Amino acid sequence: MRFELKTSLAFIGLLATSPAWAQAAIAPTHIDSGDTAWMLTATALVLLMTLPGLALFYGGMVRAKNLLSVLMQCFAITAMVSVLWMVYGYSLAFSTEGMQAGVTNLHSFIGGFDRAFLAGLKPDSRYQTVPESVFVMFQLTFAIITPALIIGAFAERMKFSALLWFSGLWLTIVYLPVAHMVWSGPGSFLGDLGVLDFAGGTVVHINAGIAGLVACLVIGKRRGYPNVPMPPHNLGYTVMGASLLWLGWFGFNAGSAVAANGSAGMAMLVTQIATAAAALGWLATEWIVHGRPSVLGIVSGAVAGLVAVTPAAGTAGPGGALMLGLIAGVVCFFSATRLKHRFGYDDSLDVFGVHAIAGILGALLTGPLASPKLGGFGTVESLFGQLWIQAKGVGFTVVWSAVLSLVILKVIDWTLGLRVDEEQEQVGLDLSLHEEKAYNLS
Repeated sequence: MRFELKTSLAFIGLLATSPAWAQAAIAPTHIDSGDTAWMLTATALVLLMTLPGLALFYGGMVRAKNLLSVLMQCFAITAMVSVLWMVYGYSLAFSTEGMQAGVTNLHSFIGGFDRAFLAGLKPDSRYQTVPESVFVMFQLTFAIITPALIIGAFAERMKFSALLWFSGLWLTIVYLPVAHMVWSGPGSFLGDLGVLDFAGGTVVHINAGIAGLVACLVIGKRRGYPNVPMPPHNLGYTVMGASLLWLGWFGFNAGSAVAANGSAGMAMLVTQIATAAAALGWLATEWIVHGRPSVLGIVSGAVAGLVAVTPAAGTAGPGGALMLGLIAGVVCFFSATRLKHRFGYDDSLDVFGVHAIAGILGALLTGPLASPKLGGFGTVESLFGQLWIQAKGVGFTVVWSAVLSLVILKVIDWTLGLRVDEEQEQVGLDLSLHEEKAYNLS
């Protein structure tokens, strides 16, 4: 009896001191209150990114006569996507019905309808160690901000009805399949290729940035651009919006760990480092090129850093984040200024110049920066091998978003029409579409 007791105690002690065995012995099979509390907080932070973060960031950069139209678009997208997510969005993005690792079929690209209207969701339904309802809501906030990002590319000139149709169709045809292909687990097309995207470099930023470029090309330039000055009407709003984006991005990146653990903590740290480095990188470049730093420049640089670190937040180390941020700040300065002017497209608020370019840069460098040789925390065996995998993921997303966005825009243009008429654009969308004014000065 004494021998059996000693043997049992020794075995328990061995489990406690062996990380691998201990982890297997206590594999989570229940909802963890700490993880749940963090994910509830992260979800609220990501929603904050759209309302009021993105709304203020974009709203301050347009002319005063179009401020309310931007706020309205962000608010309406938030409401509409929330309903569509419940009806079929979550099911198409995350249903694993029919998926099988290593087998290419329709469900490698899109989920099924078995979770439509959130069928089967109960208070005790679990996703990893958090309630599935929290995971549903967390992913909903990503689905909200992605089409909302696109509106910056065609700000001040699209019909509100066209905007609603475009956002709903784009969410369904473009966003949901990409989210499924990257994040739904074994059997997903891009996931099985080995594409790394911790928090949405391809799913959110490349996807939205490419759609923004296509949209501004299809709808055309603002009347008077580039000869008529169109400066931001309230940079104070833009700074407040950028600050809220920076804050909310901790939920975006650190929340993607879906747990309150070391991965979330490191994701938060590298997000801060990359964002600060990119802000300084843009500021320094602008200072050298234009002879003075600008407020719009430093906040744009910060957003570029936030975007670039998003896919790498779960695997990059602090040193890699610093390098990535600096590169993103410099590259996006030129893409949002020289590149746009060189080719003459009117990407009103630099959706392509910041989100697509920083997203591509971050997605490509995620592979190398995940390597322990460069201070990362991934399991990358070959730097160039993973770089090639990331490039395939980027290329697929670019083509997918560009082609399908073009089709959606053309169909809407042929039916409803995309653009307001000349008089409405001259008066401003606030008055012409909503019969309201942001500022009533007596």
